[in-house]
Amino acid sequence: GSFFSAMAVVTFGGAYAVLAYVAQAAVETFGWLAPGEMMDGLGLAETTPGPLVMVLQFVGFLAAFRAPGSLDPLLAGCLGALLTTWVTFAPCFLWIFLGAPYVEALRSNRAISAALSAITAAVVGVVMNLALWFALHVVFREVRVVEFLGIGVDLPAPGSINWPAAILAVAAMVAMLRFRIGMLPTLACCALAGVALRHLVG
Repeated sequence: GSFFSAMAVVTFGGAYAVLAYVAQAAVETFGWLAPGEMMDGLGLAETTPGPLVMVLQFVGFLAAFRAPGSLDPLLAGCLGALLTTWVTFAPCFLWIFLGAPYVEALRSNRAISAALSAITAAVVGVVMNLALWFALHVVFREVRVVEFLGIGVDLPAPGSINWPAAILAVAAMVAMLRFRIGMLPTLACCALAGVALRHLVG
């Protein structure tokens, strides 16, 4: 619970900025989920309103399900999902209730406005980091964490490329950027092609 509360307090930039932090911590730091499970959770959550809530509940459920202690795993998972939801949003509500009266005053403060603008710009990099993390784990079957100057860097194993996923990703990018095909038709075509390739290639 403390991880999710701390995440709610210190993260800025909306759902995708939070998910970048949660994905890497849940998979690489705590080992609650495998990369594929995290991607499945995000993919399923994106089909519903409020993907952040769904992903956090998914992570909380699996973490508790796999370490139930003396409880039944299913009960532990459900309690984990409920606890995750509560400890994530309680700090946010406190921020809103305590800080709302001062928001307009903060807007007129140049130093704070500049700091918030810098945070907004940094969030773009955080979201890009999330996109890159997911791309690496989708296109490559094996990704290793390599320490570089004290920082863990994800590097793919060259021989582990997932060709069907790579081809679909490039095709989707070309369809949307070059031919201006809409997101929903592109998503539907890629989903059908993915199912077909799964059955043909395995």
